[in-house]
Amino acid sequence: MEQTQKRSPGRPKKNPAPAASTAAPKTKKTTKVRRKLPDEEKLPVLYETIGNKGGIYLKIKNKGLTVYDEATNEVRGLRYCPEENSVFVDEQSKSAQTAQVVFENKILVVNYTKPNLIKFLDLHPGNKANGGSLFQRANKQANVEKELENEFLVHDAISLIKSRPIEELLPVAMALRIETNQKDLAIKRALVLAAKRKPAEFMSLVDSPMVNARSVVAQAFDFQIVEERNGGVVWFDTGKLIVSLPVGQDRVEILTRFAMTDKGASVLSEMEKQLEMIA
Repeated sequence: MEQTQKRSPGRPKKNPAPAASTAAPKTKKTTKVRRKLPDEEKLPVLYETIGNKGGIYLKIKNKGLTVYDEATNEVRGLRYCPEENSVFVDEQSKSAQTAQVVFENKILVVNYTKPNLIKFLDLHPGNKANGGSLFQRANKQANVEKELENEFLVHDAISLIKSRPIEELLPVAMALRIETNQKDLAIKRALVLAAKRKPAEFMSLVDSPMVNARSVVAQAFDFQIVEERNGGVVWFDTGKLIVSLPVGQDRVEILTRFAMTDKGASVLSEMEKQLEMIA
């Protein structure tokens, strides 16, 4: 009789290890977003008055106007008549009727279905593009790009203020005439406000050698490393002249400019050395 091999009780039967998967990981499928962009040629055209021209209403001249027409090399009469296809007087019918062209609250929006009014405004002598000073065609795209660029600069500036240690921001604060003898958060808050007002100017100050040099010079005066004496800036301990001061000029600016020259580089280095010893 055939005997069956017995397993030891209590020893679980080993299952074979699962084979390692060689399939590539699935990539998440992104559904393409389909957009329906507006037809640029059918967008309304925006005109705006310049500066303080006009209040609630500004009516521009529509009679007795003449313009130079490059196509015909002639000076031609110009007027807007809603029922006429042309804005030139010599191409309009004898019964042509003019209409008032009025800016309300400093703007005038013209639909693309009024090409004659658009052409009239584009040729009008009061248009800035023609040397006028009454109104201009607003470049909405340029305005949007400028506004977006400004927002990006503000974001970059705030991110920089958040991430940089206060020691690296103090020269910028001094250049912006922000009081530095206050808590770090108060200084950073003042820097954020300054960055929001003029982000491009703020970013130009960051890591600027001139700004850093001005900070060193200002501290050198504060801690009596240098001082103003007898029409010049001298070393406080020896009285030796560093640079002469023109009458009426700011001592910090004069010494900063000098320190940024090849001749003044050693002066800047010495001021930095002495400031480190104080710290």
